[in-house]
Amino acid sequence: MPARNVSVNRASLGHRLSYALRHPYRVPRYLTRAARDAWLRHRFPDHISYYRAVMRSDTRANPDAAVGSSSRERWLALGAMQFDYLVGHGLRPEHRMLEIGCGNLRAGWRFIRHLESGHYYGIDISPDILAAAQDTLVESGLQDRLPHLTPVRDLTLRFLPDAWFDVIHAHSVFSHSPLPVIEECLANVGRVMAPGGWFDFTFDRTDGAEHQVLREDFYYRTETLVALAVKHGLEARFMDDWEALPHGQSKIRVTHGPAAGRPSEPEAA
Repeated sequence: MPARNVSVNRASLGHRLSYALRHPYRVPRYLTRAARDAWLRHRFPDHISYYRAVMRSDTRANPDAAVGSSSRERWLALGAMQFDYLVGHGLRPEHRMLEIGCGNLRAGWRFIRHLESGHYYGIDISPDILAAAQDTLVESGLQDRLPHLTPVRDLTLRFLPDAWFDVIHAHSVFSHSPLPVIEECLANVGRVMAPGGWFDFTFDRTDGAEHQVLREDFYYRTETLVALAVKHGLEARFMDDWEALPHGQSKIRVTHGPAAGRPSEPEAA
């Protein structure tokens, strides 16, 4: 896989023109998607409602493509890559796992098979993709693992219990999210993360100006997301070993900050 150019601004006119000249056969599809997205943004001004509508449209066409897989083979490969990475970094069957943006269980069916019954919780803003997740569950014959698949309106995680999840995972979620949505998640994820647990998320990285394309793809500097985590009492580190894998995104791991394990200060008399 060629090295990623993390300095290019994909929203710039120069990049778009250059890309169109190099890939003219992709221009009609891009224009169709741009028109569709403009109409959806007009109908659904807030980002969550807008992206839920995007997922509804994409899922009806092809659930695998809706979660970013160009083919079934790629869907399987990306799911295996996520699974192998987390198992290699300590995911055990007894862990309780929350997958944010579980989609149609591209990686989730492997997590469900690996974990003890009832230990997988998948959430997504799209009811349509969760219906496709049920299809994946049936196709995989994993109904007896009793996974939890729940639609959500936001990322406040307010319906989940404190200190419950050992592993929290979000693949290709923040790459489609503006900063207020990311901050909402980071402001709340520490509450549901068990002591010693971790939260892995991927993002589209840029070393240049932060930008977005069609309000669907967002590019952030690593330090921006690390600072957001620290703001909410968490520690964050860039996962260098993830960069070597053929996926196109970067990864950050978030854990409780050092203050989380300290006893509270006694009140003054």
